[in-house]
Amino acid sequence: MDMNVLKETAREKMKGFCNLCRVCDGVWCAGKVPGMGGTGSGASFKINFEKLKEIKLVLRTIHEATEPKLNINIFGKELETPMLGAPITGTKFNMGGGVTEEEYCEDVIQGCLEAGSIGMIGDTGDPTCYEYGLKAIKKAGGLGIAIIKPRSNDEIIKRIRMAEEAGAVAVGVDLDGAGLVTMKLFGQPVGPKSLKDLKELVSSTKLPFIAKGIMSVDEALACVEAGVDTIVVSNHGGRVLDYCQASCDVLEEIVKAVGDKINVLVDGSVREGADVLKYLALGAKGVLVGRPLIWGSVGGRKEGVVTIMNTLKNQLTQAMILTGSEDVKNISRKIIVK
Repeated sequence: MDMNVLKETAREKMKGFCNLCRVCDGVWCAGKVPGMGGTGSGASFKINFEKLKEIKLVLRTIHEATEPKLNINIFGKELETPMLGAPITGTKFNMGGGVTEEEYCEDVIQGCLEAGSIGMIGDTGDPTCYEYGLKAIKKAGGLGIAIIKPRSNDEIIKRIRMAEEAGAVAVGVDLDGAGLVTMKLFGQPVGPKSLKDLKELVSSTKLPFIAKGIMSVDEALACVEAGVDTIVVSNHGGRVLDYCQASCDVLEEIVKAVGDKINVLVDGSVREGADVLKYLALGAKGVLVGRPLIWGSVGGRKEGVVTIMNTLKNQLTQAMILTGSEDVKNISRKIIVK
């Protein structure tokens, strides 16, 4: 699928919600929540973008890294790429309705699978969004991950049971959704979790449990104490707290503190393969891709998602060759200057 056609189609269908700017820096969409922008002034979205771009790659051409290895093993699955589909919902109120919720969920889950990865489904104030996500996971033979908003523990556990029934390979809570405006608009109470709450959620299921929205060492250590399998270093794309630190600013110290104990994933302003490589060099085991998959689904449905994922894989491979990086499981910190 032609990338230019894909993006032009997505731009037309997302008019007023996302301009698919040549530089996706959060300026045009600042304050558009619900929508595609960062909360308030949009500063956190912009900071994610700017801080990641400030990290530079070191060109290396005297080495033998001619065929980089991209595969990782996580949640008991061997993936062909360290990139996973991020949990996103709200096609009507966030994306402009260019695709339905059901179509989007299926595009991401099936598209990620075809690209050798795995996708996540999300949760929002409209319960049908989560249900459509589970339907897509079930159709894919359980090859998907369910991420739930930080509701009351009883409500979360109820949704964990639904994910188990659908055969999901892992479940989790996006703790960074605790102050999300869209949940408030639907009258759905969400909020932070105590260590006791987190332990209860982890012990409620045999599936690997993910805590998304960890931005400090102390909370990463709390996740280890709670028995969490995987954390995602994330500020929810800058969509919940204005003037927040960027994921790339805190990732390295979090990995140093807990990377030998639990899986550490990350997200934030991933637009090309070089961005993925930067996060891997900072110690992440894998990287969540969000916004580009929205463009893929809206602009080209499942084939669009596959195109986006494969393009990112090709870019990552090229960047690895030109930095002397042989394996995504062992990316040297020396290939970046922060």
